[in-house]
Amino acid sequence: MTSLYYNKLACGLSRQLWVVQAGVFLNYLGWGAVMPFEVIYLHDGRGFSLGIAGLVVGVVTGLAVIAAPVAGWTIDHLGARITATCSGVALAAGYLGLALAHTPGQAFAAAAAAGLGNGGLLPSQSALIISLSPPELRHRATAVSRVGANLGVALGAGLGGLVAARGLNGLVALLAVNAVTYLLYVAILVASVREDVRPEPLPGGYRSVLRDRPFVRLAITNVAMIAVGWGVFTWIVPAYAHEEVGAGAHLIGALIFVNATTVVIAQLPVAKLAEGRRRAVTMAIAGLAFVGASLLVVAAGSLPAPWSEVALLTAPVLVGVGECFHTTVLMPLVADLAPEALRGRYLAATGLSWWLGLALAPTLWAQGLSISPTAAMLAAAAVAGGAALSALALEERLPAAVRLTPAPA
Repeated sequence: MTSLYYNKLACGLSRQLWVVQAGVFLNYLGWGAVMPFEVIYLHDGRGFSLGIAGLVVGVVTGLAVIAAPVAGWTIDHLGARITATCSGVALAAGYLGLALAHTPGQAFAAAAAAGLGNGGLLPSQSALIISLSPPELRHRATAVSRVGANLGVALGAGLGGLVAARGLNGLVALLAVNAVTYLLYVAILVASVREDVRPEPLPGGYRSVLRDRPFVRLAITNVAMIAVGWGVFTWIVPAYAHEEVGAGAHLIGALIFVNATTVVIAQLPVAKLAEGRRRAVTMAIAGLAFVGASLLVVAAGSLPAPWSEVALLTAPVLVGVGECFHTTVLMPLVADLAPEALRGRYLAATGLSWWLGLALAPTLWAQGLSISPTAAMLAAAAVAGGAALSALALEERLPAAVRLTPAPA
């Protein structure tokens, strides 16, 4: 009876996987404290223009686009653990460098190190979780990972808002602590995860990935989903709230906290709800949630207090629900589409689409924010709506065997 209770509580996942999930929590605890304040730190704290600040943050995500394909090869040939370890060290160096940066040149150099780490961490972390999970439980393992990540983000954002209110010194401390959490994550991986067992290599490499048309369509859809649901609401909405609504550090921290808390509460129920249902529809629901959230932010810019704050705090709830639907589908579907010997490359290509979406958000939308904040958020709503339609069109392109989320006994 005790064993059955534990298995149910653990969602059927192994103890080793739960150790990895604890490392994910630590990783996101530091990042959650930093991410809503990155543009604000560079703009207000270091005196960079809003455009330069957006470009620096864009490098953190943009270089991941270059690093991700290399990470895919490394995962398939050297293993996910080694790739994740090196990526975590690069991220630690990058964020510590940002904490110490006083000029745009120093900030760009530090952002480059963090960007290279970002490119490797997402696919290698996903490969670890997938390799430690049976196929019928991958969506649950992904859901648990998202809960751990967002619990870390929620706590980090709450603490980050308090520390950032202390000004430049507080912001510098947040960046340094984020670097430490990446090193703790690396230590957990080295101590607890066994060496990867890698299959025999297959010829073709990324050429085989690009010939997989359903996967390419999925990756393109993912760019749009991530650009709005993660990129805009991570970096652009806090800046919008700061400039257009007059939101202070505490309210900006609360936006991320509310979003992350929503995911913590909703992710596992959404994963359970998705079992036995069409993955394309699940993704489309995510896009529609992002549309609604973008329109709420637009409304917040013209509403009087306290309704502007209500609209701002409701938007991340919708985003969080959308994230739950999207992540329930994405990585498990990629793993099902990929041959085992090319799984690292498939996951790296997915990571590339992820970071491409994140790079577009601060790079393009920050410029749009300086021209017309309302138009920038309406454009985000339009992109999310297009992603929802693209997800629905994906249904007929997917092999019949992978169209539904598995429903374990």
